Amino acid sequence: MNTPLDANELRNKLNSETGQLGWQELQRHYARGVVVYVASGMDLVDVAVRLSMDDKAALERWLHAGLVARATDQQAEDWARRQPQFWSVVVAPWVLVQEI
Repeated sequence: MNTPLDANELRNKLNSETGQLGWQELQRHYARGVVVYVASGMDLVDVAVRLSMDDKAALERWLHAGLVARATDQQAEDWARRQPQFWSVVVAPWVLVQEI
């Protein structure tokens, strides 16, 4: 039986699972509707930890402030045009990304 990870263990696990990807790799996840954009200045791993731990208060604050949101069609069009690189981490089913 798996025991739940504490916040530090979860942070370390998610940090080790971060990686870079470009729009070409991200595009299929966007098409599935599972890309969550994290604003620059935010700690991508912290957002992933809070999402994993279902921290509704933090997530609602960030959503309301526009710091975390599902990727939009406008963003996708911009990314397709510019071809930026992203830091990413998966918190199934979501793919959290932050433009580098």
